[in-house]
Amino acid sequence: MSDHRLEVLRGCSLLSGLPEAALAEAAVAARVRPFHANEVLYERGEVQSTLSVVGAGSVRIDATSAEGRGIMLTLFEAGAWFGDTVFSPGMPRVFGATAHSDGELVEVPGQAYRELLARYPEAYPRTLDMLSRRLWSAISIIQDNALRDMPARVGRRLLFLAAMHDPGSRASGPVTFKLTREHIANMMGMTRQGVHRVLKTLEAEGLITFSYGQVTVPDPAALRDHLDKQDQPPY
Repeated sequence: MSDHRLEVLRGCSLLSGLPEAALAEAAVAARVRPFHANEVLYERGEVQSTLSVVGAGSVRIDATSAEGRGIMLTLFEAGAWFGDTVFSPGMPRVFGATAHSDGELVEVPGQAYRELLARYPEAYPRTLDMLSRRLWSAISIIQDNALRDMPARVGRRLLFLAAMHDPGSRASGPVTFKLTREHIANMMGMTRQGVHRVLKTLEAEGLITFSYGQVTVPDPAALRDHLDKQDQPPY
């Protein structure tokens, strides 16, 4: 079982700065937590500092409006990590986490992870790089919501999900998400019909393929180039 935990932790970008000996220690301290689709994994406001790595399946990060409406913020696939409070023990979770499909987490206790960072400071450059990328992504989404039209917002959110699927990589291989039009509409604050029109436009340009329950970005680099060109002022 510890070999399985170690394999999952090796695939986590946040932990890639740790030497093999430290990863082995983390694997011993970690536990595997199976989950089923739509199971609540962590509540908003919960005080705990576990570092969670998605070992299989997918997890959605969500929030609830004042009216009680659930809003999907993003989706984490296998290999992705979440639980930023691991760096701020005692702070409550800002968002909840819900299983999007069947799968499992590998949970590393916050205290064990922080002790590893203290004993293996060579991991800090990679750790800070990953935190910086996460912050940059969050600020980019705020910018998209404030400045861009709906097609650009949807395209860049799909690009963000592609980056979350393969953190730290700019590879051009295909990426598939288990998302329906309803999920995307909820995430973007759009109607289902509006999302359908945007997806059809992107599909007609060969930038995505869409079938019920999933969206595939065949070439994230091509989608990025297309969106960057849309940002350029006309001459």
